[in-house]
Amino acid sequence: MTTTSKVLVTSMVGDTGPHFELLRNAGFEPVVVNRKLDLWQADNLISELRDCVACIAGSEPFTPKVIAECQQLRVIARTGVGFDAVNLPACDQAKVVVATTPGVNHHAVAEHTIAMLMSLARRLPERDREVRRGVWGKEPTPRVMGRTLGIVGLGRIGRAVATRARGLGLNVLAFDPFPNREFAEQWEVELVSIDDLLTRSDFVSLHLPMDQSVRHIINADSLQRMKHGAVLINTARGPLVDEAALCDALKSGQLRAAGLDVFEREPLPLDSPLLTLDNVLVCGHLAGLDEESQHDTLKMSAETIITLRQGGWPTECVRNLVGIRDWKW
Repeated sequence: MTTTSKVLVTSMVGDTGPHFELLRNAGFEPVVVNRKLDLWQADNLISELRDCVACIAGSEPFTPKVIAECQQLRVIARTGVGFDAVNLPACDQAKVVVATTPGVNHHAVAEHTIAMLMSLARRLPERDREVRRGVWGKEPTPRVMGRTLGIVGLGRIGRAVATRARGLGLNVLAFDPFPNREFAEQWEVELVSIDDLLTRSDFVSLHLPMDQSVRHIINADSLQRMKHGAVLINTARGPLVDEAALCDALKSGQLRAAGLDVFEREPLPLDSPLLTLDNVLVCGHLAGLDEESQHDTLKMSAETIITLRQGGWPTECVRNLVGIRDWKW
């Protein structure tokens, strides 16, 4: 073990869970970050992380400055599958392993996506507010069964959404650069171009990993190409959507509604124009969180750190240091 064995837990779901016992039994000292600190400020994260060898991380940004200042750091284990907040080149240079927890939260995200779809389709948030005001509206909504869902990104999460959507009687279109054609055939998912998907879908759900090539894939132009009155759902990554353009489309009626679990800036500022719109349903980046996924992601994060310390290399979890064969703790 190095001169320190501290593992900092910054993930918002990590205050309790199986990771504590696993890490202690392996000789580590897990500590929870000071929750009063704004970890989006680099100096705050550095002050907490400086003498730690690993971090069970949330979505706070690991910038080149953070990596450079925390020279004891060997592993950043993200609770989830996204790692766009981590500067991979800086981690590669410092030989800091960046890991995620694949395969633990796709059912949670899929359920959340469908819950948002159904809530918006039946206008449940609005109708809840009406009844609380003593208003009993009777305006009908289009039936979900028989409508078309377009899934942008047919990875593990996209496929989990597709199976549920087919069970609800939705027609499903999907765009993916490298689609699983066997799955698409089995579940009667029509593989199409992104343009075709946008123009034909009553609901569009985003499930792409984030990189610069897909930043603002939903923008003023793509929103105009969507079917008039369509619904957009984003449970993937906030920067996939140009929020200013989305607000315009929602105000004009080009889109009927949007369900957003993620945002360009998180936490979402209270002065965000999105919060002024009644046809927007928002959640605080928790689509991937249910009891089972919380347990499993924390367990996998701890196991990844332990495996690396013991000389193993969990290939399915590591997201950087491509081609490295001589990494040592």
